[in-house]
Amino acid sequence: MTTLGKFYGIGVGPGPAGLIPVAALAALQQADLIYLPRARSSEVSVARQCLAGLAIPDEKFREVEFNMDPDRSVLGEHYAQLAQDVASPLRQGKNVAYLTIGDSMTYSTYGYLLAALVEIEPTLEHHTFPGVTSFAATASALSWPLGEGKERILILPCPDDPSALRADIESHDIVVLMKIGARLPMVLQLLHGMGIAQHCAFARRIGLPGEVLCDDVSTLNADEASGYLATMLIRRTAREKRHA
Repeated sequence: MTTLGKFYGIGVGPGPAGLIPVAALAALQQADLIYLPRARSSEVSVARQCLAGLAIPDEKFREVEFNMDPDRSVLGEHYAQLAQDVASPLRQGKNVAYLTIGDSMTYSTYGYLLAALVEIEPTLEHHTFPGVTSFAATASALSWPLGEGKERILILPCPDDPSALRADIESHDIVVLMKIGARLPMVLQLLHGMGIAQHCAFARRIGLPGEVLCDDVSTLNADEASGYLATMLIRRTAREKRHA
């Protein structure tokens, strides 16, 4: 009986090539097969772009289209089928890596796949490497401290209801807003109305074509900045001066 191969979850990027832990890179180089997720709306895999410059043979890569359907049953069927596809080479004894954008365990569909894999192969040896989150990359790119002293931070996917978002902002010092998409105009209108837009930052497609970096969203054009791979950092009040 063939021993199961090992499964690795590896976060890359978000955006700039080279943002990958050394241990994760070693696992990637040892993998026999590397799955590359690609958004249905994109012609190329952003995850592959994040590996630019690394000496990894093309024949190792296998691209898969990922599904973000809001219907839970459709999503469940998609990841159940993907788990079966990934399990096939694992059952042949091959080591398999699956790439995600940013950190594999932070608002990532990787968790769906891992759960489905372990369900069908309970003895599977797997390891998930931590990656760089989109908000950490945004904070670094804009020199925007993400929490100082005892500031309270909330990380959430963007609500559809502006009143819900306003309540979240008013009850925290900093809000990290993910999965913004077409809600960007609503968010900007709210921040302008609260008089705090100048304290907030925004980034989209860091290190990739179409990059947007803005450390004062009072100047941000929603039409030009809307799209995938966007993160906003919201500060409820002006940053406190902490140096002498």
